[in-house]
Amino acid sequence: MSDEGADLRCAGCSAVGLDSRRCPSCGSELGYRYVALPGDDPTPCVECGADRFDAEGRCAQCGRARTAPDRFDADLGAVAVLTDRGIAHARNEDAVAAGVLEGAAPGAAASVVIAVSDGVSTSSRPQVASGAAVRAGVGATAAALATGAPAAEAIMTGLTAAVQAVRDVDVPDGPAPSCTYVSAVVAHHGEETEITVVNVGDSRAYWLPTGRDGRPADEQAQRLTVDDSWAQALVDAGAMDERAAMADPRAHTLIRWLGADSPPEPWADNCVRTVRVSGPGLLLLCSDGLWNYAPSPSGLAEQMAGAAPAAAARALAEFALRCGGGDNITVALAPVPWGSRPSVP
Repeated sequence: MSDEGADLRCAGCSAVGLDSRRCPSCGSELGYRYVALPGDDPTPCVECGADRFDAEGRCAQCGRARTAPDRFDADLGAVAVLTDRGIAHARNEDAVAAGVLEGAAPGAAASVVIAVSDGVSTSSRPQVASGAAVRAGVGATAAALATGAPAAEAIMTGLTAAVQAVRDVDVPDGPAPSCTYVSAVVAHHGEETEITVVNVGDSRAYWLPTGRDGRPADEQAQRLTVDDSWAQALVDAGAMDERAAMADPRAHTLIRWLGADSPPEPWADNCVRTVRVSGPGLLLLCSDGLWNYAPSPSGLAEQMAGAAPAAAARALAEFALRCGGGDNITVALAPVPWGSRPSVP
């Protein structure tokens, strides 16, 4: 399932729901492609055709449980995205969205906007929270970039929109819907690429450079985000090293998240980071359903050495499944340099 153009706004007239190169309201050139996976899947009930489901995913008319594919993926050329239910979970509570913008503003760099969100399973409707977060986040970030906003400002605009979207998720009772969030803007400036990332929770971003032969360049690989988790707090305090902290049963307990029960601004002061790279390499955004099996940048790079982004995303998902698939698995990969830019429909 893809949701082309949802939540993107025209910079000229603020029209929403855009799905073509030119705004139908004012005629402005848009220049983007957008996809969101899977979030709150609008597919009707296979039994009776109704399109309303309750918080547990059952049809409001006949009670049949919603069926969804185990895996969703999409390749926009400048970014490949994939999300998989995994083995242990009954449903996918992750979501991913991405947008590709070319010439969104006069003099602006060609850019890619990506967001990955992991629904908190102990909350109500986590799959809806994650879907709302990535759609709102990518849409607001892209809209800000279209007005010429710097990447760091645009990505915070997107995070703010994602926070509000999750707070607006309706739930009759139970724990407030909540999720993690990591987002990136990849702006291509000729021979150099600027990567700006932001995160709340423990979904991560990695820069994975490669040599000219396509093999990993381990000495330069790095994690770009800092987890908002119990394990990271222990490491920051000097109480444990990362290996020992991740072995603690409380390792994945979040200290920051998106939800109605979180502060209005649930992010850390240092949640935004910008790096400049020249490539070749891959920017990876992922949920802990992947990185929990290979936390180090080099460990992740080994699983996809030499593969194109879409194939590399599949290789990472298969690796996590072979390791047990204990959680939902979500991957987004953006190549640097952006060698084959797709035409905008």
